[in-house]
Amino acid sequence: MLEERGHLLTEQINPQSQNLDQLSPLALVDLFNQEDAQTLAAIAGARQSLAQAITIAAEALKQGGRLFYIGAGTSGRLGVLDAAECPPTFCTPPELVQAIIAGGAGALVKSSEGLEDLAEDGALAIVERGITAQDVVVGITAGGTTPYVQGALQAAQTQGAKTIFMACVPESQVPFTADVNIRLLTGPEILAGSTRLKAGTATKMALNILSTGVMVQLGKVYGNRMVDVAVTNRKLEDRALRMIVDLAQVSREQAQSLLAKGKHRVKLALLMHWAGLDSNASQLLLDQCQGDLRQALARSANTL
Repeated sequence: MLEERGHLLTEQINPQSQNLDQLSPLALVDLFNQEDAQTLAAIAGARQSLAQAITIAAEALKQGGRLFYIGAGTSGRLGVLDAAECPPTFCTPPELVQAIIAGGAGALVKSSEGLEDLAEDGALAIVERGITAQDVVVGITAGGTTPYVQGALQAAQTQGAKTIFMACVPESQVPFTADVNIRLLTGPEILAGSTRLKAGTATKMALNILSTGVMVQLGKVYGNRMVDVAVTNRKLEDRALRMIVDLAQVSREQAQSLLAKGKHRVKLALLMHWAGLDSNASQLLLDQCQGDLRQALARSANTL
């Protein structure tokens, strides 16, 4: 028998948009703007669970674990986007943060909605990735009921992995046992049931906070600078040079020399400059501090 889902918050009818098809373009934009404000309130309402998720994931990664996102449709695509942005932003190895989407890579550009109903496929994906008790798995499902995601998280729990459940419905509507429950309550969509709207926006915001928060905890950031940026093109080289100029208070020419001596790694260049060490000694110190520049600086000051 087909499950009735009309009671779910994400499926309900929004009373503010019942005349959506009669609105002028400007009135439609204004309504979107008004409704999208609820995404900020949803993030604020989930602040404690988001912080808990950051803590759990950062600790796992420090111990050699990996962070996985798993979802279907829009939720899966958002997970893929966040995972894909970690290597260029934080110079992480691609295996550190990974995404699994129902239907595989093809589902990124072509809808594979029917595959989200297969809980066994979600469970199989966990086995295929070799997920263990060291890892953390984030299940992303706007409506909370996606069998693919639930099956995956249950399989991950069987392996001893930490699990995080991210949904846009209250626990009273869709209870699910996980180490962390993140509920992003954005309310009914302007276009009923189209969770790529407010629910998708809030999910993207939550994933931004989660991954960036984890990377901050891992020492990938100094102050508010992306000091672990991968210098792979002219834009990123310019960004790296500007960071060195600002933080080290040197000229752009000096920054170029430092970046070259630091093997095009901003953290290494800065540590060499501030601690007066060569690249090998600086790299050893960073390794001893798990890549945390601030800790490495403190340790260098104590040993000089």
